[in-house]
Amino acid sequence: PVPAPAAEAPPAPAPAAAARPAPAAKSAASSRRPGAKKAVAKKTTASAAAVDPRFENGPLAVIDCEDGQVSAYCVGGLVLDVPAKTIPALVDWTLTEARLGQARLHRNGRDADPILVLTASALERFGLPVALSEQERHAGRLPSGHKVVKQIEKAGLQMSQRGFGPWARVYRDPEGSRRRCVQLCILPWNALDAREWDKKDDPQLPTMHPADLVQYLGLYAARVITPRGSTATTGLELMTALRPPTRAQKDEATGEFKQAFNDDAITAKYDVVPCEVPDEHPKLKGKFERHHIRTPAEMLMEEPYDWCRPLTDEECANQFLVVVDINMSFAAAANGLTVGLNGPTHLENNPKFDASLPGSWLVDLSHVDLSRVRVNGRTVDGSRLPSPFTPQGNHPEGPAWYATPTVQYAVELGFDVAPIEAYVRTQTGRYLDSWYRRLRDAYVETMADMGVTTDLQGQEFLEAMARRKQVDPTMALLETAIKATAKGAIGKLRQRSRGQVPYYEPYPALDRWTWRPDIRAAVLANQRTGLHRKLMKTAAAADLYPVAIGTDAIVYPSPGPSPLDVLPLTPEGKPAPGTFRLGVSPGMVKHQGTQTVLWAEQQFEERGGVFNISNLIKTDQNAGEGE
Repeated sequence: PVPAPAAEAPPAPAPAAAARPAPAAKSAASSRRPGAKKAVAKKTTASAAAVDPRFENGPLAVIDCEDGQVSAYCVGGLVLDVPAKTIPALVDWTLTEARLGQARLHRNGRDADPILVLTASALERFGLPVALSEQERHAGRLPSGHKVVKQIEKAGLQMSQRGFGPWARVYRDPEGSRRRCVQLCILPWNALDAREWDKKDDPQLPTMHPADLVQYLGLYAARVITPRGSTATTGLELMTALRPPTRAQKDEATGEFKQAFNDDAITAKYDVVPCEVPDEHPKLKGKFERHHIRTPAEMLMEEPYDWCRPLTDEECANQFLVVVDINMSFAAAANGLTVGLNGPTHLENNPKFDASLPGSWLVDLSHVDLSRVRVNGRTVDGSRLPSPFTPQGNHPEGPAWYATPTVQYAVELGFDVAPIEAYVRTQTGRYLDSWYRRLRDAYVETMADMGVTTDLQGQEFLEAMARRKQVDPTMALLETAIKATAKGAIGKLRQRSRGQVPYYEPYPALDRWTWRPDIRAAVLANQRTGLHRKLMKTAAAADLYPVAIGTDAIVYPSPGPSPLDVLPLTPEGKPAPGTFRLGVSPGMVKHQGTQTVLWAEQQFEERGGVFNISNLIKTDQNAGEGE
């Protein structure tokens, strides 16, 4: 469906909700859940701009129940008394009195729906199960016969097709251009996945006091966007919120406002091409045998690195293996990247390569020899570097499909390219720039709150990174969520079937305008070639070569245990130009971990050969791959 035009004016303020002070005097036993902590005052992050009166109580609230009294914990320490005794009454109270929600991030976008996070005690109060049955978990929702679902229907409210699950959208028909929708986030039903929103090995959210939980999620909403599902879903919604497809445009002849499309946005669901889609896509029906494994000449394989090689005898003389990890590498790769905004145009008969056209090119790059490339007047040992053209780092064999950034990198290295055919997009733009800036600012601000600022370098930076999670554990959770948002959103551009339908049948994700595998491929190609560019500069500057790469974690042999012992510097003590640089900003690197060469040899012996150890070497075991 086409999104409605933006509301022309905010509605009149709703009646004031009953409020009481923050629970400064509430005891640690104020929550019905075990192990709840006393509410801790946190600094608020209200915008310098005036607060929108429609949303003066913040973007979301945590609904909790104590001694039969339902309370809504809001950002800034405010606690509202909730008179509602049923879910429909709770929704209506939220729409008419709570003053919850978030103003649009773009003038042509739409305001965010209010979010209510329900705790276990709130579920009991409203007649909902504290845990879903196995059958309900598999279905992802309560059965249609459940009493709460019937209450919602009887009250004239509606739900999305997903039904009443961990993230339930309950709404009434719009009033003019004003949406009347509330999203319910059911915490005990794993609405906030611990791998994304929490510490996966030691979850904090189930026992977090509602006042602390709302500060955490409210801070995420203020810096990123109101949560609305997984971090991947939220990250994708952020793209649309910052680049809305439509705007209201005045018709000069009639004086009426009509819907118009924005030139810098994705404004339709476009056709896709066979080489860009995953194996189960309907486009491939009848093209291959059921268990056929597509070759690089049949499928665009732009993925992050998963590469390793044996250490040389000279490298084994080093005592340590040091791993550096690129901050927010996918988001950084999206910055400044030109992507396609419309559908594909098929170029046949050996088209000339045009770096300004995003898309997929069938071209033979097997003639590219890294040992022939000169970097700052020096050559490198190509046998100790991965190929920039394949995720496994293998040398390409014959024609294969590549995204534009990969082919452009071959040209940059000084080699001729001769495409056989291509699928390109002629309407282009830097669609992800504002998305990157929003996530970058959120990440940098959050790291600064933990004492890791952009001015720190060298040992000061390493020490600040090592102690940051002890400085503020809640900010550490926020760091995890922001990184998961960036990574997950890029992956969701090419979301695969979850087994909802048989092979080659349309699955729900394909209905999204933002199902764009070509954009994901461009970002991943840019990330991999950008990383390779730094590998080449590092090899030329210091004769230093990686022994393994996992997504964005690079393993270097080192005489000492610190990145400072291995990353090349100029005679003035500054990072060598174009190489990996320690720092907090996206695209710079941090220390992921250190192990000994002896440890690595033992791992290889146990496994019976060399394998990728990059993501086994972690100082912080909660760190995710590809952050």
